[in-house]
Amino acid sequence: MSTEAPATTGLPAQAGAPRWTTELHREDDALDVLAEEWDDLVTRCRTATFFQAAVWQRSWWRQYGRPGDLLVLLVRRNGRLVGAGAFRRRPGPLGGLTGLGDGLIDFTDILLDDSCADRAAAEFAAALPLTRPWHSLELREVHPEAAVQRVFEQWRGRRRRFGDSLCQYLPAVPMEQLLKRVPGKTAQRSRVKLRKIAEAGVEVRSTPPEEVPEALEGLLRLHFEQWHERGVTPEHRTGRFARHLAESTTGLVATGRAAVHQYWLDGELVAVNLLLLCPSFGGLYLYGAHPRLRERLDIAGLLFGAALDETVDAGIPLLSLLRGQEPYKQRWRPDQLFNQRLLFGPRGPAPAAAARGGSVRARQVAVHVLRTRLPRLKEALAARRRS
Repeated sequence: MSTEAPATTGLPAQAGAPRWTTELHREDDALDVLAEEWDDLVTRCRTATFFQAAVWQRSWWRQYGRPGDLLVLLVRRNGRLVGAGAFRRRPGPLGGLTGLGDGLIDFTDILLDDSCADRAAAEFAAALPLTRPWHSLELREVHPEAAVQRVFEQWRGRRRRFGDSLCQYLPAVPMEQLLKRVPGKTAQRSRVKLRKIAEAGVEVRSTPPEEVPEALEGLLRLHFEQWHERGVTPEHRTGRFARHLAESTTGLVATGRAAVHQYWLDGELVAVNLLLLCPSFGGLYLYGAHPRLRERLDIAGLLFGAALDETVDAGIPLLSLLRGQEPYKQRWRPDQLFNQRLLFGPRGPAPAAAARGGSVRARQVAVHVLRTRLPRLKEALAARRRS
């Protein structure tokens, strides 16, 4: 079921001015219903990344969402979608909202139409359903220039901003030009490694959409083989992650927002790399490489070279190494920029009333923990009272 709030719930309308409306959708299939409008708005939002694409958000919700937990907030200007954000409820009595994606995404954001971003942000902020003392919205991995930063500035309730993960970026320029960023000896060693890669005869194939699921099966297999001695992110081993990766990536490749590179050597698949693409940057998301390949060639140089070429050819200005400070990323002397964690609190009642409400809520939390996490203690206490 959706609810539509008139413009008066945000900023007051003026005579002859555009009609602004907001909607809250709580249906589990809301992202599917809105997909076409959603992706049209993506093209009008300069800060949108691949993680805000409808196919990524829909796929994540299908695999990770819980029925009844989805909340989609929309802003319309004369009926046209100009603002959109998808959130989910957190479990537990305190609840609160957070973004979709959890630890699987490097950039959390909403969508705002560039032509009216400030007004759309104000309407979005006015419609955020944070009305009770314990209500909150927490967004992790927010880029400093993300669209939701405009909403944060417009928010009239409590708000706080913290640092989050480090992301690293390089200019998307030909390799020889990029090597000018590094010291002479490092550049020379890199050139030697690149010549060795070229002489090895590795064939790089760009994967068409219909072959993406099979290619990603190979990526995950090689990823596990590569990291099994040093530990693999547990979630990457799950079936739901494999399904999400295949569904979302197939859609992104079909629309030119991702590329899957397969690397073949002597007739064997030795590596697969997933590169995500948006107008402002490309992102090296996930790869897998056969352990034996490391003994023969520079894997980082091999995968990075193809990703750089793809990004340059697409006319995209930056190549992001996304989150993390792995040693192989440092050789290129990347520029560093921290994501942010944004906390939105309620407008709420006066502090004294809020404190009283908070104490009541604290008791409710204690009861919830007792009932759900400490059933044996609860039974023991009940038995003691009976005796």
